[in-house]
Amino acid sequence: MVDKVAIARRFIEAIPHAKALGLNLSTISEGEAEITMPYNPDLVGDPRTGVIHGGAVFAALDTCCGAAVMSHPSAPGATATIDLRIDYMRAATPGQNITTHAICYHITRNVAFVRATAMDDDRNRPVATAAGAFTVEGL
Repeated sequence: MVDKVAIARRFIEAIPHAKALGLNLSTISEGEAEITMPYNPDLVGDPRTGVIHGGAVFAALDTCCGAAVMSHPSAPGATATIDLRIDYMRAATPGQNITTHAICYHITRNVAFVRATAMDDDRNRPVATAAGAFTVEGL
């Protein structure tokens, strides 16, 4: 039997942009993933505020969503983003890590549907939310 969680973990850890952003796959299970991106001054979008650039938050959410799809029991393997909508709720607090959490909540023959949230230390007020569709290969 294929260990989808192990495959997803190895795939995420091998992505060059994930390494460059310092993404750490902290939790992964069947259809669910959590990735932490440490605060890094090199990722700041506006030096006056110290806020992490929205593109880095987007990349963390996208990667987390892909990991959730890959680890889902009904997903046969690799995936790619078809569509990902990000709603930025507020600026991340400078100096704080960003944690993303994604759940793959539905899979058809060709498409997986995912929801995700990005948070800093204030877990009651998301930095961003995401909803996306990802390819399902080989069903």
